[in-house]
Amino acid sequence: MEKLIITAAICGAEVTKEHNPAIPYTVEEIAREAYSAYKAGASVIHLHVREDDGTPTQRKERYDECIKAIKERCPDVIVQPSTGGSVGMTSAERLEPVDLKPEMATLDCGTLNFGGDEIFVNTENMIKEFGKKMIDLGVKPEVEVFDKSMIDMAIRLCKKGFIKEPIHFSFVMGVNGGISGDLRDFIFLKESIPCGSTYSVAGIGRFEFTLAAASIISGGHVRVGFEDNVYIEKGVLAKSNGELVEKVVRLAKEFGREIANPTEARKILGLN
Repeated sequence: MEKLIITAAICGAEVTKEHNPAIPYTVEEIAREAYSAYKAGASVIHLHVREDDGTPTQRKERYDECIKAIKERCPDVIVQPSTGGSVGMTSAERLEPVDLKPEMATLDCGTLNFGGDEIFVNTENMIKEFGKKMIDLGVKPEVEVFDKSMIDMAIRLCKKGFIKEPIHFSFVMGVNGGISGDLRDFIFLKESIPCGSTYSVAGIGRFEFTLAAASIISGGHVRVGFEDNVYIEKGVLAKSNGELVEKVVRLAKEFGREIANPTEARKILGLN
């Protein structure tokens, strides 16, 4: 079985210090949390950035600042900017960090009802636009799927030349409006991707570690972090992203999976 790639989603766009005081906003805080995750065993940092007051932003200047600060502490880590941004941002805003030519960036493959009046919009033409830009700039997409239909969209657009094979999927499970975090649905997604693809699983909230264990056992990879869950166990706030990563490392050890370092992760993901 391949070594386990651990991705740390260190801050997201929606969680705040009111949810957990350790949520990073500033460049220094973001670098601190990235280092805590990297030191614990994460080889990929899934990155949203904030202004100092916590406001989500996709400004490439802010991304550049944060990536440089992360790389000072973790020179070999893979930094994966989000192109999801936050609800209501334009395509142009969301694509800004791709201009920095990171090794990877996320590519959301469908629209989702986040709750209330919030809709995370990703039309087919938007997905094509994002995919083409990533191909043009040599950025590997991590295809974010919140439901099975988004796998179908990715496969269809891959055949049309907007996404390159092999595809790396991220199953984001347990989000309001998306697929549940049930093990049944994890198996459904896992068995729906093309042969030769890789996948990682992000369980939201209470699903985080159950799905992490399922992915470890099944040969997939794992995403954890404050974006997805602020608790280390029921009712106990995590002190850092590193603490969440450490828990996954312990699970991997129990199940006999070795942890991939960034060099090994690049080989598995085809980034070399």
